[in-house]
Amino acid sequence: MKLAIFDFDGTLFPKETFPLLMNHLKTHPNYHQNYRHFITGLIPVYVAYKCKLCPEKTMKEYSMRRYLSSFKSTSKEEINQFFYELGDSMSTKLSDSVVQRLEQHRKDGYYIMLVSGAFEPLLHSVTKNISFDRIIGTSIPFNLQKGKQVRIDPIQGYRKKEVVQEQFSNVEVDWANSYAYGDSYSDLDVLELVGNPVAVKPDSRLSEVANNRKWEMMV
Repeated sequence: MKLAIFDFDGTLFPKETFPLLMNHLKTHPNYHQNYRHFITGLIPVYVAYKCKLCPEKTMKEYSMRRYLSSFKSTSKEEINQFFYELGDSMSTKLSDSVVQRLEQHRKDGYYIMLVSGAFEPLLHSVTKNISFDRIIGTSIPFNLQKGKQVRIDPIQGYRKKEVVQEQFSNVEVDWANSYAYGDSYSDLDVLELVGNPVAVKPDSRLSEVANNRKWEMMV
């Protein structure tokens, strides 16, 4: 089996997802009243991150937990609907060049995966017109209750590599002829899994690695 593994933010989708999530919450007719509570709790951690007192990974995990706390006592159906509304508007803004690569890999018989730290309902909504063999994102605990801490397992950094390896622990994978696509240095662990890593409009740190190792870059 040969894999083609795609990142989402900055790769399949050209922009970062979280600012769009924030705006969706801020302007949503049913949940906008929760935005102030979300943002006031986020600001101290974000300031600490900008002052290099808080690691990016910690800041992102806290942001996601804080965001989900806006939906405590909300039903699974209502939460899914919230994410599907945003995903529907994002589905027409995917990267044409990356989608073309994905479709070519499908024609060539690759197993197509989307592995991202974004929330799973959003990923399924945005990619509703694309056929993936497997979509792995950050799961939402649908038993959110007031007074209880939100617990999530963000699929980011080294965790991406772990979930891919877990998925194929009992399957023989042709890693040397597999592909992986990512835009960020945080995607490095997944990119190093395969024989054909592709840096998509990479950030400065990933660009340096890609140049030094003669990796393909899509700009």
